[in-house]
Amino acid sequence: MPRAAAYAAAGMRVALNVVIFLAGLAMVVATVGSAVRTVVLPRGIPAKLASAVFIGVRKIFNLRLRRVDSYEKRDRVMALYAPLSLLLLAVAWLVIILIGYVFMQWALGAHPLREAFTLSGSSLFTLGFDRPPDLPKVALSFTEATLGLSMAALLITYLPSLYTAFSRRETLVTLLEVRANSPPSGVDMILRFHRIQGLEELDDVWRRWEEWFVELEETHTSLRALVFFRSPQPDHSWVTAAGAVLDGAALAQSCFPQRSPEAQLCVRAGYVALRRVADFFGIPYNANPSPDDPITISRDEFDEAFKRLADDGVPLVEDRDQAWRDFAGWRVNYDTVLVTLAQLVMAPYAPWSSDRSATVFRSRVLRRVTGPVPGAGRNQGPQKPDRPAG
Repeated sequence: MPRAAAYAAAGMRVALNVVIFLAGLAMVVATVGSAVRTVVLPRGIPAKLASAVFIGVRKIFNLRLRRVDSYEKRDRVMALYAPLSLLLLAVAWLVIILIGYVFMQWALGAHPLREAFTLSGSSLFTLGFDRPPDLPKVALSFTEATLGLSMAALLITYLPSLYTAFSRRETLVTLLEVRANSPPSGVDMILRFHRIQGLEELDDVWRRWEEWFVELEETHTSLRALVFFRSPQPDHSWVTAAGAVLDGAALAQSCFPQRSPEAQLCVRAGYVALRRVADFFGIPYNANPSPDDPITISRDEFDEAFKRLADDGVPLVEDRDQAWRDFAGWRVNYDTVLVTLAQLVMAPYAPWSSDRSATVFRSRVLRRVTGPVPGAGRNQGPQKPDRPAG
């Protein structure tokens, strides 16, 4: 009986070691998978660990922002959010890998727990001050050292790619101040081109921003943190810049007698790009809106813009009612995602974008901030054709 009890106890110890080893291995594999999805994979696939880190940091920042009473101070605080979240994400990767290997070293016989921790830390950070006593632990240390160096290399290569994409994004955002004022406005952009260069020059603007939207779709879903990197100037934002250009193109398509294919393609590229970013963050929107669906722009605001253009001598269509219907048909494709993204990134004031109310979406979207919800906001239907909704 004592011998049977000893065998049972030994079997339980082996089973416990196997469970602990597998638990540590699962932690390491999950962390490496998160790092690959976040840094290496060139597509917008959410990583739960990255979401948890960004959400946790955002909650801390939200507590700090409760005591801030001006946008300038809020902007200075939020400028640190994305860089700090990235650094803490790298720390989280290393800590979880460290704990996972502590479990595995302990399961292989590195007792007490302090010895397992020393072996794991020495290997992960390639310090080499503690040498494993046997071959299985040596092999485990080699794999941990490889992962530690790989994580450092991933972060080193990731940051230049991110800042290169950030620089390309901000070039047109900064140039827009020259063409559309600050804060940017689609109406102001049309008026400035009419007075200085002529409306025919707008086609080149639509083409350049179509390319900008295509690149935005790729970079702001594969490089998650880039969405929250703020412009060097507090009154600039990629969201408000996108809104001004889209509104300018929508006004040109609805109010000008001569329609522009470049403006149509710009609007389509814009709302597709914003919807892709919205999909990644679980922002709900209607993928197949009707031109009669409500938008955040009122008819009075449109009439005021129409009057400003007419008073400046811009050639416009005679039927203002039809122009309003056409504008609403274009705007409805990007209205929801534009306004909600402006709230998400705390964009500075700009007409027809960040000044709109997002009460309907704020409780559902801002509460989870960067945590994508599977299936939420997914586009279940075909893309809209190159014309106003409906």
